[in-house]
Amino acid sequence: MTAIYVDADACPVKAEVERVGTRHKVKIYVVSNGGLRPSQNPLVENVIVPEGPDVADMWIADRATAGDVVITGDIPLAAKCVESGARVLKHNGEALTAANIGNVLATRDLMADLRAADPFRQGGGKGFTKADRSRFLEALERELRAAARD
Repeated sequence: MTAIYVDADACPVKAEVERVGTRHKVKIYVVSNGGLRPSQNPLVENVIVPEGPDVADMWIADRATAGDVVITGDIPLAAKCVESGARVLKHNGEALTAANIGNVLATRDLMADLRAADPFRQGGGKGFTKADRSRFLEALERELRAAARD
């Protein structure tokens, strides 16, 4: 049975995931280090993991399997989930798949190297827009329908 795993720390689309997941009657795991308001929705389970680097990521990677949908902006976590057969979406609706995860990982590594080489090239990504939110909603709906067919 399909489940949704949300890497919830700094996730701007938690409410959208809950709304779409509830409509599809899918169990949703909202995984964080704490500090989030628990949902009263019986389909939503708030999972609080201990403090530490990548603890939430490891919790998700250990459980996500084929047919599940993972919501994350963490590229190494996405790669592990894609490898296990899960469907992965970034917060802006971009699907990460076996066909593109290698390029996305390489770009991430290249950008990290560029930032390390130039201390003035820090942060500054584009903001999260209404169009990103809309693309995410469409993508999540599409992925949940595809997961139900499989």
